[in-house]
Amino acid sequence: MAHPMLVADVSGDFASAVRAGLAQAQKVIPARFFYDRAGSELFEDITRLAEYYPTRTEIGLLTAHAAALAAAVGPGRAVIEFGSGSSAKTPLLLGAIRPGAYVPVDISAAFLAESAAALGARFPGLPVLPVAADFTQDFRVPAAIMGMQRLGFFPGSTLGNLAPVAAVDLLRRFASVLGAGSALIIGLDLAPGPGKSVAELEAAYDDAAGVTAAFNLNLLHRINRELGGDIETDAFAHRALWNPDLGRIEMHLVARRALVFSAAGRQFAMAAGETIHTENSYKWMLAEARMLAMASGWAPVNSWTDADGRFSLNLWQRDDARMQP
Repeated sequence: MAHPMLVADVSGDFASAVRAGLAQAQKVIPARFFYDRAGSELFEDITRLAEYYPTRTEIGLLTAHAAALAAAVGPGRAVIEFGSGSSAKTPLLLGAIRPGAYVPVDISAAFLAESAAALGARFPGLPVLPVAADFTQDFRVPAAIMGMQRLGFFPGSTLGNLAPVAAVDLLRRFASVLGAGSALIIGLDLAPGPGKSVAELEAAYDDAAGVTAAFNLNLLHRINRELGGDIETDAFAHRALWNPDLGRIEMHLVARRALVFSAAGRQFAMAAGETIHTENSYKWMLAEARMLAMASGWAPVNSWTDADGRFSLNLWQRDDARMQP
């Protein structure tokens, strides 16, 4: 059954981030602002593209290893999903583990309400307790799950949007929210290797139909809609590239020509070829993933990868001794 949401107000945060980010020498807008209603819908379209292997690969891993996950975590836990989106993968997990409650947390309140209602209808009798919040910041968990053991669910390799130090901080925040005795199921996209070329990786972020380009450009449309911007969106092009030195895919919006525009009450200028850096997506080797877990208060329990080594699904247990102050 669906319950009222705790609604987050992120409009002021968006304006501040745009003003600060566009004032830098390398202009930047944080990737978390992709996900207004239009951006969330575009991302769902991306997950269905032929080029975008992470979603279907992770779904395959969840399907193949659902029984092993269920045996490892046990029934009755409160599942807290960080960045739930449309919850496309969630039914695979909930159907396997018999949870006590489900708490989707997402920044897009309207999108969250619809997906939570659909999931509640699919699992009648399961308390579905949506929380509209930025999960990178502190938020309140529903009172109904107090006293329940918790299982975090963070699929989709969203962690890759953060630099390694920030990723450790976020994972420690998850450990704090989830509490003693908790576990975390997390998806991590793997670095290029024998079964995964750089070309395949870049295509996942620059599809032939231009859906990812529209997703990237929606940031500019959102500035115009919400922050009184007058950005000529057709003056920008989408760019995605693999940075091997930093181990990440980068997405940029490239100015096709010199231009001046207003956004969030300020005026900005860009030269032709200058970019707004909108996303990093770090890719991991399995050894790096294990080190990441241990550095952030988690103990690796198991890891599953597809036959080509493109993606990993990981089960971690909170290391309660490491989380002591």
